[in-house]
Amino acid sequence: MAREQLAVLNALDVAKTQWYHFTTIVIAGMGFFTDAYDLFCISLVTKLLGRIYYTKPGAPKPGTLPPNVAAAVNGVALCGTLAGQLFFGWLGDKMGRKKVYGITLILMIICSIASGLSFGSTANGTMATLCFFRFWLGFGIGGDYPLSATIMSEYANKKTRGRFIAAVFAMQGFGILAGGFVALIVSAAFDHKFKAPTYHENAAASLPPQADYIWRIILMFGAIPAALTFYWRMKMPETARYTALVAKNAKLAAADMSKVLNLELEVEEEKVQRIAQKPSNSFGLFSKEFAKRHGLHLLGTTSTWFLLDIAFYSQNLFQKDIFSAINWIPPAATMNAIDEVFRISKAQTLIALCSTVPGYWFTVLFIDYLGRFFIQMLGFFFMTVFMFAIAIPYHHWTLKPNRIGFVVMYSLTFFFANFGPNATTFVVPAEIFPARLRSTCHGISAAAGKAGAIIGAFGFLYAAQNRDPKKTDAGYPPGYWSQMVSSCSRYY
Repeated sequence: MAREQLAVLNALDVAKTQWYHFTTIVIAGMGFFTDAYDLFCISLVTKLLGRIYYTKPGAPKPGTLPPNVAAAVNGVALCGTLAGQLFFGWLGDKMGRKKVYGITLILMIICSIASGLSFGSTANGTMATLCFFRFWLGFGIGGDYPLSATIMSEYANKKTRGRFIAAVFAMQGFGILAGGFVALIVSAAFDHKFKAPTYHENAAASLPPQADYIWRIILMFGAIPAALTFYWRMKMPETARYTALVAKNAKLAAADMSKVLNLELEVEEEKVQRIAQKPSNSFGLFSKEFAKRHGLHLLGTTSTWFLLDIAFYSQNLFQKDIFSAINWIPPAATMNAIDEVFRISKAQTLIALCSTVPGYWFTVLFIDYLGRFFIQMLGFFFMTVFMFAIAIPYHHWTLKPNRIGFVVMYSLTFFFANFGPNATTFVVPAEIFPARLRSTCHGISAAAGKAGAIIGAFGFLYAAQNRDPKKTDAGYPPGYWSQMVSSCSRYY
């Protein structure tokens, strides 16, 4: 027996691709642009923060963030994101997508600005203030994940739904790229205005007082795209699937979608009530019926996102450390503070431009032809291949003649992460769960991913340290992972 469906929902499913689809991609996608910018721009300035607040007079190397501070600065936004995904995902199913959508954006705008205005009477005090605001920034970002995915899913037609949801997520690539460009422009402008010697030449003069403005400007810039999006988000009508199937207001759903689709839609109050009363449309998240119908789906979406983000976030947040390890970025003492920001930004921008962004858009192009499962497995497979190809002969890649080869292999891991599980783990939860639980289940899936990201972010700080105690950053033990990789390299 064919499944009974409301005329308004059928109209959305069969609608030809038109202007409102693209405006929804841009409005929802700009949220992801901002999310990526805010989450990953911190990696561009942590070295600078270490120089400004933790350099000791007479030390042979510039200061670095102590282990506990570095862990907090890099990971606290991810902790906030995890909490926000769970809370706002649940709230999106209770209050509606649109109402909650505005709250998350306001939180992101306020906390982006506040992060750049972090002050304290001591270095640790400033970092504590920064971490406080970045936690709440992450909390707002967390809400954007389930809400953006759910809104795009519920506005899209059946034929190109995967492509549209992937396009929203692909804006994350442009956000990462924008972070690099902003840092390049700001650091180049300051370097031109305030010339400084290297740390080796003059430790004190290598850090101009004006360098403190650089990290603040970079962090605060994230408020601009969020603010520009706010008006358009508030103009969007609530999705018809939420209004009709969750709020059970057939009249409003038909009226809203009539304006969006530019056609007259029948109000089906009786059918809405009839559909709502069916047992298959009333089970809750913690019911046996949900476990029977969607338990394995939820296990699949959470586990794959968790495993992916361990690798994806550790690689993204600590690119600078990886590039320093193979000497693609020179030793810190051979640069001044501003030049170091510029070089880190240049390296990360190159990776984003050549591999991260293309990977996202390959998924957009092929997801509705190749399918979610194929792209996800393809991505996981090639990520594994290229990571092993880098890790096993690691010493080979650290030699100067082989650095370009390392960068190419490293870039390919990002390409296949994004033309692979990083995109599909976002798309699938937005399609597979029922409307009344869709935002909640997407939030749970995304939160599992952020749990993996937290493991990657906190673990990498210690695991990636040099195995030689004399070469580790101040306060860190030798890196056990580095020791293991080095041993494998010598054997190889």
